[in-house]
Amino acid sequence: MKLTIRKKLFWGMTGLIMLFVALSQFLNSQFLEDYYVSEKKKQLLDIYGDINNIYQGDPETISLELEKLELITGIHIVIFNSNQKPKYRLRRIPEEPPLDFYTVPPPQLTDLQDSNPPPPSPERKQGFEKKLIQMNEDQLKEGKVVINLSKDPRIQTYFISLTTKLNNGDYLILSTPFASISESVQIANRFFLFTGLLIFIIGSIVIYFLAKKLTMPILKLNEIAHRMAKLDFSQKYQVESTDEVGQLGESINSLSTQLHAAISELTEANQKLLKDIERERRIDEMRREFISSVSHELKTPISLIQGYAEGLKENVNEDEENKNFYCDVIVDEANKMGKLVGELLDLSQIEAGTFKLDKSNFEISRLVAKVMEKYKPIFLEKELNCTLQEEPGLIVSADRFRTEQIIVNYLNNAINHVDQQKIITISIKSVQNKARVSVYNSGRPISPELLDKIWESFYKVDKARTRAYGGTGLGLSIVRAIQEMDNNRYGVLNRDGGVEFWFELDIAA
Repeated sequence: MKLTIRKKLFWGMTGLIMLFVALSQFLNSQFLEDYYVSEKKKQLLDIYGDINNIYQGDPETISLELEKLELITGIHIVIFNSNQKPKYRLRRIPEEPPLDFYTVPPPQLTDLQDSNPPPPSPERKQGFEKKLIQMNEDQLKEGKVVINLSKDPRIQTYFISLTTKLNNGDYLILSTPFASISESVQIANRFFLFTGLLIFIIGSIVIYFLAKKLTMPILKLNEIAHRMAKLDFSQKYQVESTDEVGQLGESINSLSTQLHAAISELTEANQKLLKDIERERRIDEMRREFISSVSHELKTPISLIQGYAEGLKENVNEDEENKNFYCDVIVDEANKMGKLVGELLDLSQIEAGTFKLDKSNFEISRLVAKVMEKYKPIFLEKELNCTLQEEPGLIVSADRFRTEQIIVNYLNNAINHVDQQKIITISIKSVQNKARVSVYNSGRPISPELLDKIWESFYKVDKARTRAYGGTGLGLSIVRAIQEMDNNRYGVLNRDGGVEFWFELDIAA
């Protein structure tokens, strides 16, 4: 069985009470009687002193005081003159003395009771008090006070007797029954045994509840500590005192708070580290893919430019039309290379933190119309239905070049992902004091789990399709960098039958 603190405290305290009760009972049974006899002797001496101070030889003058002393203390007072004739006696005794009389030394009552009385004294005619005087006469002549434990054979009772001479030469005898002392000791022992048992029972009950009250905070702190060991810091100790337990509770609460904060920070840092590692892993993977894609994209135009340039140099085609075709191919491939290099430069500026915005006020609808005019040949070539839904007169405050770059990236993205319906819609409207520009294309929606990833650098949803139209996966990441630097929102939404990319600009004051 587990011995808890509550049980230890309960059994320890009840055992201590039991020990005190048993020890007190033993001391009383062994020493209370002797102590009682000693106190009686002191009382006899005190009464003797009081009588000796007020007695002048005539007991009648102090009879009231003597009677009062005898009635209050229960001590018999007898005064004899120098001729051993009684002068004062409150209670009369028979004139004829008892048949025998003897005294014993005052060690233990049991010794007195067990001892056999000596043979009857030949002086059977003398009284009890006279015998005391005669037995101690030599000591009385020297002015000593004699205290005896004596037995009156007439009534078979022991007395503690004090015999002495007063100042005027009269004899004083003070006696008290020893039986009353023994009976008082027995009553005291029985009463103490009863009170001891009562104190033990009451004390055990009090100690039980006290031990429970004292150990409850410790059990609560133990429960909180177990929860803390399992990384559960939700429980706090209710401090209700300023003692050591209360201070320990405050320390546990403080430790819990600090550990919770530290572990939360470590958990957050660990999660961030894992995200960073995963992000770096993805970036590294996408960078390898990007390098492979860029190498392919550069290799193709370089090969074309090199081949057509050599053809022009060797005059492979002498007619003007073929020469112009060769030149167009070289220019087109050079433009592709220039676009790729431009995106790489933008990405380098973003990562280096040198990407800046040159903001000015302009009408956003005119800029969009200008971009659409540039793309008109592509719309006609691919038979795309591109329309503009505008709210005219919206003047925005933004970087004109970067805004056009965003529109171009969105528009290229729409052209590359439009489906067979070939619908592209550009809309401009004001939303909560912002100008929102959105580019919609009919086509397959983007998977919800990819909606956040498409804004990362080098990320491509459909790698094979992206390679087909020469995409690098940098356009949307550049859009994100521009908008975050301008503190404006951007995003993508899956619409019915298509996808809508949007961004917001500040409306000029």
